[in-house]
Amino acid sequence: MSNTMNAKDSISGSLAECYITIDGNRYNFMQLYEFEASYDMNIVDVPILGQTSKGHKAVGGSGTWNGTAHFNQSLLREILYRFKNSGEMVYFDIQVTNSDPTSAVGRQTIILKNCLMEGGILTKFNADEEILSEDISGTFDDWEMPEKFGLLSGMN
Repeated sequence: MSNTMNAKDSISGSLAECYITIDGNRYNFMQLYEFEASYDMNIVDVPILGQTSKGHKAVGGSGTWNGTAHFNQSLLREILYRFKNSGEMVYFDIQVTNSDPTSAVGRQTIILKNCLMEGGILTKFNADEEILSEDISGTFDDWEMPEKFGLLSGMN
């Protein structure tokens, strides 16, 4: 049994898959080349009689996501356009799977549920830029983990 991780068990950042489900339609969001989602806990201080330090308690959480994509899709702009015209904001799901066949940990899939965008670029150009990209960000209400990485040898 080893006390160190094998280098081959790190996960390649470029081997992920990302899908967006909007109105029941699932799209391979291959334009995305950088993505991160976080779940932040809401922690409150708890005064406790008889001690000088306060305790802490988790009372909820909130999710945010952000990424960078090639500027070559209109799916997300269509959501903004629909909101502008009707006032209806479309919720969608984002599914990300990390899988590197070289690593012994297997796959992990996270599905962000009820995502919203915080806005977005409508159009752009830059005659001095070789490739156009755009930053995207938003929130999510819930998340699922249908697949999780396995434990590496030596972890337990």
